Amino acid sequence: MPTDFTIIIKGVQSSCIHCKLATAVKLSEHAIRVLWLGKTIYERDNMNQEKVIVIDFGGQYNQLVARRVRECNVYCEIYSYKTPLEQIKAMNPKGIILTGGPNSCYEEGSPTCTKELFELGVPVLGLCYGAQLMQHVLGGKVEKAPVREYGKTETFVDKSSALFGDVSEKTIVWMSHFDYISQVAPGFKIIAHTADCPVAAAECKEKNLYAIQFHPEVLHTQEGTKMLHNFVRGVCGCAGTWKMDAFVENTIKEIREKVGDGKVLLALSGGVDSSVAAGLLSRAIGKQLTCVFVDHGLLRKNEGDEVEGVFGPNGQFDLNFIRVNAQERYYSKLAGVTEPEAKRKIIGEEFIRVFEEEAKKIGAVDFLAQGTIYPDVVESGLGGESAVIKSHHNVGGLPDFVDFKEIIEPLRNLFKDEVRKAGLELGIPENLVFRQPFPGPGLGIRIIGEVTADKVRIVQDADFIYREEVDKAVAEYKKANGEAPAWMPNQYFAALTNMRSVGVMGDERTYDYAVALRAVNTIDFMTAESAEIPFAVLQTVMSRIINEVRGVNRVFYDLTSKPPGTIEFE
Repeated sequence: MPTDFTIIIKGVQSSCIHCKLATAVKLSEHAIRVLWLGKTIYERDNMNQEKVIVIDFGGQYNQLVARRVRECNVYCEIYSYKTPLEQIKAMNPKGIILTGGPNSCYEEGSPTCTKELFELGVPVLGLCYGAQLMQHVLGGKVEKAPVREYGKTETFVDKSSALFGDVSEKTIVWMSHFDYISQVAPGFKIIAHTADCPVAAAECKEKNLYAIQFHPEVLHTQEGTKMLHNFVRGVCGCAGTWKMDAFVENTIKEIREKVGDGKVLLALSGGVDSSVAAGLLSRAIGKQLTCVFVDHGLLRKNEGDEVEGVFGPNGQFDLNFIRVNAQERYYSKLAGVTEPEAKRKIIGEEFIRVFEEEAKKIGAVDFLAQGTIYPDVVESGLGGESAVIKSHHNVGGLPDFVDFKEIIEPLRNLFKDEVRKAGLELGIPENLVFRQPFPGPGLGIRIIGEVTADKVRIVQDADFIYREEVDKAVAEYKKANGEAPAWMPNQYFAALTNMRSVGVMGDERTYDYAVALRAVNTIDFMTAESAEIPFAVLQTVMSRIINEVRGVNRVFYDLTSKPPGTIEFE
């Protein structure tokens, strides 16, 4: 069994991510021994588990690089460029990938690496900044480009290279760089170029070193997946043993070994992460697991019943399920509150209080389980070099109101798409596994102004109609064309504005609310564009909402991108 480690928390503001509830919980000084269960399996077996390391230089696509590697069925983790070389060697990686970054590698103080990294006998692939740094460190020349390249760019590749054997000789890639490699390092050969970039890629075949100026990890690079697959499975010689069926099987075994006859408590939000964690734990230990589901009355239509249908007494999992119907309690706390952040804090704090009350009824447990996933870890600054995006208290610790010995985090090493695959392996229904992203405070922040039971009803009904019609249109398109439409949004929902206006329905004057429809296309949810849903679909949605949802006489469509807006509507 691996060695546990201790984290000390001293009164910080944090977020309850496994329940997806933004909160402002004051954590007391508290020492927690954390069992990193997903890590345990693959660190214990890691001498047997092939691994590729992503070294992060502050690139915005660091998580995307790791995800693409895992799509090749190869396990991958992200580490900062500051990670000691000896630590990297000890991991025994099959390959190393250097990410992009915002700096110029030739400037003093820029993130760098030692020449020894390229002398480990391990294949190395540099992407964008990583490519420039490789050339700079090994004796090439990098300087300011006479012509900046940004966006989709026609690129000519040398198909004799191991990276490009099955790639079209003329292909489209995604460029984003101010600097360029003006002279390759000794021993390197140019294997790709564009009209404005003489070194779009270079290789030193003898040492398995590859430098790519563009970003193969983004979907805009049409054959980028092939290139990464060629590196990981071809150059690195990885067999592709990282698969969800094996992960599920091994994790269940590890949970059984760790928990023994102990008791486990899990806060079940009904979201993908907590649901898959519940499924894993249930398969491992059955009735030794207690799940507390707090229904705050701010879920989507029928969602609370759907969660209970899967995990409740009549569901498919063997566990103790407690549903707390706290709708009226939440509505009372939110009465008169209009400021979005204030609503978030109230909803988060109230969840803690409700969960605390239920935990006290249960008494002491041996383990507290969490649905922490790998992006939570990276965003919290514990993986890679990117700035802390948001804090996650289930990464750094938990409040001390629950009497427990250790924390179990079976999903800590998984990306969201891998969590979904694990959910399918466990037999969790697809509608829950592929549930859209949903904010912790739920519909409380999709209602502008004060939250009331009647407003919740309006937004639940409008949102249900909107999602139903979009899903129907997507299904019809897929049936007719064999693929999803280009306009298919990554996230779509209805929100209730605080605007009331005059309308006419049935020859009578109305003075009712306006509903806003939001739909976006995004790759990483960091930026987003408004989805171009067909007008006919929007017309159908508008007609149904106005005719079927009492209290609404106008429907708007939000065209705002992110930035300047956010994906949510609050």
